[in-house]
Amino acid sequence: MANNQGKEKILVVDDSEATLEVLQRNLASEGYQTLTASTVSSALAALETTRVDLVITDFKMPGGSGMDLVRHIRENLRDTEVMMITGYPSIEGAVEAIKIGAEEYLSKPFTDEELYAAVRRSLDKLHLQRSGRKPAPQPPALPHGMLGESEAMRNIMDAVGKAASTAATVLITGESGTGKELAARAVHYGSARASDPFVPVNCGGIPDSLLESELFGHMKGAFTGASESRAGFFHAADGGTIFLDEVSETSPSMQVKLLRVLQDKEVCMVGSNRPRKVDVRILAATNKDLWTLVEKGTFRKDLFYRLNVITIALPPLRERHNDIVLLATHFAQRFAAEFGRPRPQFSERATSVLRNYDWPGNVRELENVVQRLVLMTEGDIIDAPDLPPLMRFSALRGAGLHRTLAEVELDHITNVLASVENNKTRAAAILGIDRKTLRQKLRRIPENSPS
Repeated sequence: MANNQGKEKILVVDDSEATLEVLQRNLASEGYQTLTASTVSSALAALETTRVDLVITDFKMPGGSGMDLVRHIRENLRDTEVMMITGYPSIEGAVEAIKIGAEEYLSKPFTDEELYAAVRRSLDKLHLQRSGRKPAPQPPALPHGMLGESEAMRNIMDAVGKAASTAATVLITGESGTGKELAARAVHYGSARASDPFVPVNCGGIPDSLLESELFGHMKGAFTGASESRAGFFHAADGGTIFLDEVSETSPSMQVKLLRVLQDKEVCMVGSNRPRKVDVRILAATNKDLWTLVEKGTFRKDLFYRLNVITIALPPLRERHNDIVLLATHFAQRFAAEFGRPRPQFSERATSVLRNYDWPGNVRELENVVQRLVLMTEGDIIDAPDLPPLMRFSALRGAGLHRTLAEVELDHITNVLASVENNKTRAAAILGIDRKTLRQKLRRIPENSPS
């Protein structure tokens, strides 16, 4: 296990040695200190002697359940968060665990990214509780961690607030990486259902042959391999909200079943003829134009109208220029704290590149870029040469079409200077001018002269 003094400490509880080994290895690779326990009793013994920030526990274990562990932690440990991992046979129990205090739950199997994201959310909440403050209203903060000061994001804030105040179905649209799930969480946690489960489902990530069983559950013997009855995501979300991400990827037959749920508020488990009432609010998202799919005949018009009661259209990052530096600074501070690195600042040249880059991957791409910069940049200043080459060159190409010749010339000069660590003699040689001419050009626009 990596030596990560000062990092968050996580206790993983599972009766499977293989699961413990995988989780411990993955969490250690992210910089967390990890402990393991194979039973509830050994987990309780560890908690008596060790201060733990987060407990990740399986639900069903011999000699005591994860539910007992969650209850013990909530009753006895104020400064420890809990996360549940579970298979579908126990999903209803996992939902109950959330209601008594587990911050997150993950259904097996889950991806590494899903694990890391859930861990970060749990620890972020713990840090806020310890600091005695509410989520930071960085200028200006939008609901549930959304950040932005552009007019586009203020409009999104208004739309989220209005959607949260109703029980209507919401369709969230936007390119990949714009934060559709974050907006859905903001709607849920701003609504009257905030204390009940929020269940995200990636419809595009589940094979169509399994999606019905995953969403609605199945009865024992319903199909080969169905050795016992299992509840589905709609049962797990009862009383709360289900988020159907990439709903455009569902098949026509599944669209008919979703329409029935919206109309009748009932789900029927695979292999059963008895529908069951569910009280679930549906939020859906897509990165495609659903109306175009309706016109092509690949998405049902009646389902489109049922989903599209309220629409929240998330803008791409390239239309949020005023938010780019704010988001980059936020991510830099977060990753610096997470990895124990100095808090970096962005130079004016780096800031210019960030603003002018097209960001095809949107906020997710920006987050990944900043994470890499925090890990790889020496010192506490991130300058233009530290940015990925494609980003620098792409940004300069786009910016050059809308700038004066003097601005383009100055940009080229400052980039050359940055590439030779501000050595004016070498820069002048590369530019094909003498040092005197170089100084004259820099003095023409003193506010942009390199230091």
